[in-house]
Amino acid sequence: MSMERPVKFEHTRFLGDKRTQLVYDLDEWTEQEIVDTIVAEGVGLCFGPDTLAEARNRGYTLATAGATRRLRKPRA
Repeated sequence: MSMERPVKFEHTRFLGDKRTQLVYDLDEWTEQEIVDTIVAEGVGLCFGPDTLAEARNRGYTLATAGATRRLRKPRA
């Protein structure tokens, strides 16, 4: 079941977190609070083309439930 997409990223499926280098598949992800935090802090990134392959090409890893990474300051 897909979650409601944030307004700023309503046309994207994959949302990257610049702090953790994790990418979230909004069609599969169910934890709304994580996505809300990414959008509120302005550290979200969309990819063009909007594919997992493009996200991986930029060094992002697909997020899985329960996985955590250290938060770092975004480079850009």
